Amino acid sequence: MRLLTNPILIRMSAVFLLAILAFIVAVIAMRLLRKRIFEESRIEDGSGAAGALPMQACAVIQQLKQQKFELQAEQQQERRRTKASAHITASIIANLPCGMLFVTPNGLVRQANAAARQLLGFASPLGMSISELFRDATVATEAGSKLTAAFEAAIQRTSRVNHFAAHYLAPGDNQRTLNLTLIPIDDASGEMLGLAAAISDDSAITELRDAQLVHAELSAEMVLELRASLAAIRDWAQRMSATGSETNQELAADVTAETERLNRVVGGFLLGNARARAAQA
Repeated sequence: MRLLTNPILIRMSAVFLLAILAFIVAVIAMRLLRKRIFEESRIEDGSGAAGALPMQACAVIQQLKQQKFELQAEQQQERRRTKASAHITASIIANLPCGMLFVTPNGLVRQANAAARQLLGFASPLGMSISELFRDATVATEAGSKLTAAFEAAIQRTSRVNHFAAHYLAPGDNQRTLNLTLIPIDDASGEMLGLAAAISDDSAITELRDAQLVHAELSAEMVLELRASLAAIRDWAQRMSATGSETNQELAADVTAETERLNRVVGGFLLGNARARAAQA
């Protein structure tokens, strides 16, 4: 009891309790202070990031819009260039004096200008197959060879011959001699897009060539007859020179010389005519 009532012990106990209370208060105060500092720093960081994020997002969105606008402008310009190029190409093909056909790889006519329609005798051959359009046509240089086979060989690239003449029977029984040039059309990767065919009518030239051949044959026959007559005259002059007087001999010599000269002229004509016929054949 005396120990508990000892003033020194009471003071020491009071000091100890006050120290513990002060320690607890300090710890609580420190925790509160740290919590407040952490919350303030978190609020500041959150407000700064929230402010920076909309600005960055706006910049990215603006850049994307600008890129989209530029891409749309480039696409429109490319479409305009493509349309202009297609229009120019179509205008050139439509106004060509020779016929132009464009055939797809499956053998269908996709495009034909006015000259081609007139030459082939069809108002609109679009959508027709090559076998329908040239069903009776034959290659002039190869007897019995179908023109459709030449088109198929050109499409399949199994033949290097791309220029030939063909006999074509147009609607209305109009026989024509067509001159064709086949041109394969490829894209940038080398894949065939189709076959372009340039067509011209050589009927008038063929008729003129045939007429020239007939005229040359008639001329050759006439010249051969003239040559036979000259030979007969030369034989008569030689007989007259052997049996006649001196005057007759001189006259016979002149006739013989003239017949020899005419014979050389006729021989040159026949040689030139033969060369011309061989060249035309």
